[in-house]
Amino acid sequence: MSVFAISDLHLPLGVKKPMDVFGKNWENYVNKIELNWKNNVSDNDYVIIPGDISWGTYLNEAIIDIKYIESLPGFKIISKGNHDYWWPTLNKLNKMKEEEGMSKIIFLHNNSCAFEDFAVCACRGWTTPSDKDFTKEDEKIYKRELIRLELSIKDALKKNKDKLIMAMHYPPLGEFLEIAKKYGVSKIVYGHLHNEKMGTYNEISDITSLVSCDYLSFLPEKLIL
Repeated sequence: MSVFAISDLHLPLGVKKPMDVFGKNWENYVNKIELNWKNNVSDNDYVIIPGDISWGTYLNEAIIDIKYIESLPGFKIISKGNHDYWWPTLNKLNKMKEEEGMSKIIFLHNNSCAFEDFAVCACRGWTTPSDKDFTKEDEKIYKRELIRLELSIKDALKKNKDKLIMAMHYPPLGEFLEIAKKYGVSKIVYGHLHNEKMGTYNEISDITSLVSCDYLSFLPEKLIL
């Protein structure tokens, strides 16, 4: 059993929104993801996907992308990104899974999950007060995401596992990182960053890993816990 992570898949199977407009490295990226995934991840492995799953605006547009992820090897643990507009309530997501017969995807939203010797908590995160463009509206979302993270961590700690992995979409800056260290998080994976921004935050802390799929050359990263 191994644990992998990869984020920002930005799958376009339900809507026509190719990513190659952002650079040649995105050409044929869905096939790159599938080939790398199948060559490295087994059915007994776990893959954490911290956000920006689908370009669909509504759940019915994103279902084809979610089914695509379901078809790939391993158990997939998915949390929300800032472009996941299709994301409804957790109850609706779990109902969709049941209706579609999905058994290898877990959605995280104010909750956690546990397997083997590790648990996974998650939140979307947000821009932080250190950002020069931080607004009053950002402050509201930022504080709400801090609450969501702590709820998820506390739920994960109840599962009494040796290792705690934290998935965030935004970089774990400021109080997000402070909370993680307070509760003894073993590893943090995050995405959101692309192109020239990727090198800026890739060494936030010795427990953090940037896993945006273009940063990883579309190859899921095997985590060392």
